[in-house]
Amino acid sequence: MTRDPVRIANCSGFYGDRLAAALEMVEGGPIDVLTGDYLAELTMLILWKARQKDPGAGFARTFLIQLEQVLGTCLDRGIRIVSNAGGLNPTGLAGQIGALAERLGLHPEVAAVHGDDLLPRVPQLLADGVDLAHLDTGQRLADAGVEPVSANAYLGGWGIAEALDAGADVVVTGRVTDAALVVGPAAWWHGWARDDWDALAGAVVAGHVIECGPQACGGNYAFLDEVVDRRYPGFPIAEVAADGSSVITKHEGTGGLVSVGTVTAQLLYEIDSPAYANPDVVADFASCQVTQQAPDRVLISGTRGSAPPDRLKVALNHLGGYRNTMTLVLTGLDIEEKAAWAVDELFDILGGRDSFAETDVQLLRFDSPDAALNAHATAHLRITVKDPDRKKVGRRFSDATMQLALGGYAGFHTTTPPSAESAYGVYWPALVPRDAVEHVVVLPDGTSRVIADPPTGPLPVVEPGDGDAQPADEPTRRVPLGRVVGARSGDKGGNANVGLWARDDAGWAWLRATLTTERFRELLPEAAGLAVRRYELPHLRALNLVVVGLLGEGVASATRPDPQAKGLGEYLRSRMVEVPVRLLQS
Repeated sequence: MTRDPVRIANCSGFYGDRLAAALEMVEGGPIDVLTGDYLAELTMLILWKARQKDPGAGFARTFLIQLEQVLGTCLDRGIRIVSNAGGLNPTGLAGQIGALAERLGLHPEVAAVHGDDLLPRVPQLLADGVDLAHLDTGQRLADAGVEPVSANAYLGGWGIAEALDAGADVVVTGRVTDAALVVGPAAWWHGWARDDWDALAGAVVAGHVIECGPQACGGNYAFLDEVVDRRYPGFPIAEVAADGSSVITKHEGTGGLVSVGTVTAQLLYEIDSPAYANPDVVADFASCQVTQQAPDRVLISGTRGSAPPDRLKVALNHLGGYRNTMTLVLTGLDIEEKAAWAVDELFDILGGRDSFAETDVQLLRFDSPDAALNAHATAHLRITVKDPDRKKVGRRFSDATMQLALGGYAGFHTTTPPSAESAYGVYWPALVPRDAVEHVVVLPDGTSRVIADPPTGPLPVVEPGDGDAQPADEPTRRVPLGRVVGARSGDKGGNANVGLWARDDAGWAWLRATLTTERFRELLPEAAGLAVRRYELPHLRALNLVVVGLLGEGVASATRPDPQAKGLGEYLRSRMVEVPVRLLQS
């Protein structure tokens, strides 16, 4: 007998998201499962730093605050709670949940999923011939001369499903994939088999859409005119059916918008190849079909899946050293000459640029001639230094900038007082054989079970293309790209992705023909000298472009002002291009 769709509501898109969201999702309407996503590559480093101060830490503490608000109601209504808030210490979080429940006089069944933490085993893995080579550079970990401080494999959803099947009311995990928070509950609810590839792929897609919370409901959406309800957006709900299709929606009466556009934007967010590999299945994002069913109800259907690969992704972080940044303000005339003088003078005081392991100097021009306001005549000179020696880049560096206050260029001032150094981390993505990872669930009765791997197969290869169609010869007008194209951008480690989509078939035909890899490079000069991978997703009327290495060694290390490339898509939409008049008229 086919069950009704399972209503999975997400209440967190990152560690630090809206605290009230859990209560709002539980009280806002009927749901079956409440999920929360707290982890990212950067979060694992943050949690590691927390454990250095308190060995009992390592999990997202805000989850406990939210849980206190909703646990009793969820138990009364039979709502299951699934979250990756366990971070580096899921069993520790499970213990904290038990203590919280006891204070509240409640008796939930709590399970924990672990096995993702490979840090203690890295030396043995290397000795066994697992090279943990960097996915983008190919460098072997042993050759890099670094020591990881965290190493977590991405687990899938079957441990979550096992816990729910055993009666768990609350399931907390370590580093599962973001989509696993939906895959696990959907597989449990519908009783899917390990090789129900299309259904599992559909759940991966639904999980990917709702993982970032209100972004699927009008948050960070490119076409402002479409979002007429400007209240804080509602958080998303995925109603996942037995065949893996889903309806993305939100609670009635909440702000924002759920549309083909908002869902498409989130489908394109932080992906690489359309063959989206997860531990449970490879989901073909190019097969997804997105249809508006009703206001704030969008159907995702047709997703195809195939067996997952025999290796799992592992996210390692190592300490890169120390860094410091000072931003000098330049005003009015001779901006470039003032900047050059300031750089020469500062590094002369400090003993030369080569006295640091790495320096980054960026002149950011915000100024305009004959500005009506003082602030509009200013530019920023952003200077970052990095070094293994914290003393070199600490107050020694920032205090040196202040020596320019009376002996440098006219109008000198800074955006902040002198600052201290901070440690930064470097993200290192790699692969490990599945049999090197033991996926374990600790059930509510305290027993542990090892989760068997699903059948595996070769990873489908989707070759990127440069694009070779030619735009039609027709009347055009020079306008910003964003007048006809939406965008959503983000980070994939040291890489940046930009998804761009058109709102109709005519716009898609033009976008596909116009935005070749060469034209993309012209619009994004920062991509010069970097590899660019271009993928087409015709069902979504979309392109996905991945710029390899744009973000350096990841967000914790990046010196770019927008280290996660969140604004990259909007920058591209601001670039001027020749657009057919017929598209502007429509």
